[in-house]
Amino acid sequence: MRTPRKDCFHRIEPLLGKVEKPSRYLNHEWGAWEEQEGPFHACLIYPDVYEVGQPNLGLSILYEELNEQEGFSCERAYLPWVDMIGLMRERNIPLLSLETSSPVASFDLVGITLAHELVCTNVVETLDLAGITLLAEERDEDEPFVVAGGPSAWNCEPLAPMFDAVQLGDGERSLVAMSRCIRDGRAKGLSRSQILERLAGLAGVYVPSLYDVVVDKTSTRWGYAVPKKGSGAPEVVLKHCVPDLSSTNPVAQHIVPYMGVVQDRFAVEVLRGCARGCRFCQAGMTYRPVRERPASQVIPAVEEGLEASGFDECSLTSLSTTDHSECELIVRTLKGKLSERGVRVSIPSQRLDSFGVEMASLVGSSRKTGLTFAPEAGSQRLRDVINKNVTEDDLMRAARNAFRNGYRRMKLYFMMGLPTEQDEDLLGIPRLAEQVIKVGREELGPRAKVSVSLSVAVFVPKCHTPFQWAGQLPLAEVQRRQQLMLHAASDRALRITYHGSWPSLIEGVLSKMGRSGFDLVLAAWKRGCRFDAWADQFDFPAWQEAAAEVGIDLEDVACEQFDLQARLPWDHTSPGVSKGYLQREWRRAMQAEVTHDCTMDTCTGCGVCPNLGVANVVVGDRT
Repeated sequence: MRTPRKDCFHRIEPLLGKVEKPSRYLNHEWGAWEEQEGPFHACLIYPDVYEVGQPNLGLSILYEELNEQEGFSCERAYLPWVDMIGLMRERNIPLLSLETSSPVASFDLVGITLAHELVCTNVVETLDLAGITLLAEERDEDEPFVVAGGPSAWNCEPLAPMFDAVQLGDGERSLVAMSRCIRDGRAKGLSRSQILERLAGLAGVYVPSLYDVVVDKTSTRWGYAVPKKGSGAPEVVLKHCVPDLSSTNPVAQHIVPYMGVVQDRFAVEVLRGCARGCRFCQAGMTYRPVRERPASQVIPAVEEGLEASGFDECSLTSLSTTDHSECELIVRTLKGKLSERGVRVSIPSQRLDSFGVEMASLVGSSRKTGLTFAPEAGSQRLRDVINKNVTEDDLMRAARNAFRNGYRRMKLYFMMGLPTEQDEDLLGIPRLAEQVIKVGREELGPRAKVSVSLSVAVFVPKCHTPFQWAGQLPLAEVQRRQQLMLHAASDRALRITYHGSWPSLIEGVLSKMGRSGFDLVLAAWKRGCRFDAWADQFDFPAWQEAAAEVGIDLEDVACEQFDLQARLPWDHTSPGVSKGYLQREWRRAMQAEVTHDCTMDTCTGCGVCPNLGVANVVVGDRT
């Protein structure tokens, strides 16, 4: 029987004075949609706390797109913090939507964003708190259809038993099509299984229940998925792709939060996709092709969004904003229009080889906050292995331009454990940072308070990348390399921080496993694991106990290197990049051979354009 839709705010209102940050649970923010007329109700969930999920641009895009459709009403929900979860469970209060405080289980569709692998136990917690049956195959006819999407949906197999369907690729048009399919199917009296078969016929929609997992000598130990006989499901689900970004709404973010959030600014997506070809980067492979939004659309969109929201900062977001062929024009125009209003224009991360004198001047402001660059590796050899296509000269030139324009702080992102990495590559990281500090003192004076912070993450191989076959560093080796690098740093102006080796190990495990990985996730959740991306909540011993229960060794799983010809757990999904291209890029990596960017040169043969029937959309000249 369907959970009835009704306003249950009166049930959580008495709890607000007993929890930290009660504004996480208040509705009616400025810019939020009211409940729409119509028979179909969807609830989009970011399975983390409000201040992390609310500014997520992907969820904002889907929320606006669904609410703009006649006959559809879309609301949001976030996972309450542990204090509120405890109180809700004590009083048997289910997870509620934000806009109308309706039980999430009362909606027709529940959409969950998979932002990263460590969100897996939060997904279990979300569905359990909502009172929705965990396993898709056990859900009643009247229960919501639970669908997933997002950056980490590409190997959703460890979570697949919970999902009725998974949306791959661009979601704004696809989710509307899925919603119509469910609405129309229910209106016709179709069974749940019949609707799932229809969903599987939509572009970019993967229905896990229509696939069996086969383990044989051609596969890894996790097997591979094949369509069930007679299901009609495709052997490979190609992603859905919006061919022209300018055909979508450029102003998707309208909601002004009651509280401070992690990215408290107005954001406009200026381009989608990246063709730089970094071999570790999943987003760079799965978001292809490149599609730029023209300056003539971006500039009025920023003005409109700021006028509606009142933010004092706007962010030009993408995987690589400074690659936009009209980036300088956009930033220069916006600064001219907005500077008198005290509005700052920001670019989240700068490309080293795009950060010239002009860009250093344009991204500056009266508030000289730090700049962020990502060289990723400490030696040119290793940067060639990963196809980063930036040099030490690029870094020093960018640093000099920044310091000359008044910056004093810089943050540099690196990874350790990349394929073929040696100690000398690792020692190059603090050496590069200290060279940047030296450049700063040359520009600003020997006594200037210049600082550089290094953030060094453990490399985690990701599916649908040229490094998907690689193994991860063992814990002991991670710790050895961290100490090696730490002791190599001598300048007090240099600060080094590391990503935790234990969470990175779990991330690597979940990135590699197939559908049987759900047993591990469920066992960890039953031991209290949730909010695993939060350092103070992560419980590694509980994960170890869960692994022992299901009979696996965590390091053995994460560190395993796959055979280049093996059938992989995610081979039945495709972002359009061919497996042959990824294999070729792996071989080129082992020879430290670089591959150019196809938006600046000839086609590299990745397969996206012919496989999806699309093309790069570049509005100006890229250099």
